[in-house]
Amino acid sequence: MDRHEQFRSVALDRGIPQDEAGKFADQLRFAIWAGPSAAGDDVAGQLGGLPRLPVGVTWPGGESPLPFIGSVDCAALPRAEGLDLPADGSLLFFLHHEEDMEEHPTTSFSRVLHVPAGTETEVASPPPGHDTRTFFHENIPFLAPERRLAAWVRPVLPDWIEERDVEFEADTVKRLFDELKHIDQLCALVDELWPDQKRHSALRLGGYCREIGGQDGPWTQMAFDNLRTRQAADPGMSREERFRLRREEAYRLAREWVPLAQFPTQSEFYYGCFLISSGDLVARRFDQMRSFTMFTE
Repeated sequence: MDRHEQFRSVALDRGIPQDEAGKFADQLRFAIWAGPSAAGDDVAGQLGGLPRLPVGVTWPGGESPLPFIGSVDCAALPRAEGLDLPADGSLLFFLHHEEDMEEHPTTSFSRVLHVPAGTETEVASPPPGHDTRTFFHENIPFLAPERRLAAWVRPVLPDWIEERDVEFEADTVKRLFDELKHIDQLCALVDELWPDQKRHSALRLGGYCREIGGQDGPWTQMAFDNLRTRQAADPGMSREERFRLRREEAYRLAREWVPLAQFPTQSEFYYGCFLISSGDLVARRFDQMRSFTMFTE
């Protein structure tokens, strides 16, 4: 029995209608969180340090090398329902947060590399001049200290469920919210089945995008871009209709795209978020990832 089945089964035992339990479970995601490993933990990845690259592969970014965020060993990760990560091999994450912040989405200043199992790898040599490289606005070294990561699974709900607030959500969400008559009991059941481990997570795979700072979240930004042409072609469209369409599109995108990785950067002012569509994740098309660096203030 997977976690979604477990949740629905217990909800039914508690007297919650099957249809309502199913609709709530459809919004429930399971994410892999990774944080500093302690004694006895299985190591599932690393933050900082030097990456293990396939033999003959140069450091991503060419003449403008990208800072290495970290990596995960897919075979060592716990399984999370609905998150179709590779079963083995490793995923490596690279991001230049200052450059990436300038434009959404970008491909030049972020990279995800999937190194299949069995690939001959070696610890990469630091890029030339790395010890003198700093970021434009902060005195942050190019290479971050290495930290080993342990990983665990956490349930994640969308913000509108957590906060019970749908004022600025899509009409689809508002209708669903009205149908969830036992939402408090259902949320309490999630906490009961999977209690918070009170561990600090430095890297999150899957779940929902965190809202950081005061700017629009990644799905809202993607929705704006997707509808730009349509709205430009209809200059008479009302402001209310524009917002309605964007909210519906953002909800659709949230259903189809998953945060491949979310993480704080070395800077206290920037937070990284790599998004990938469910189809591209299954097909291992990591070059289709979209990066949305967020400003924390």
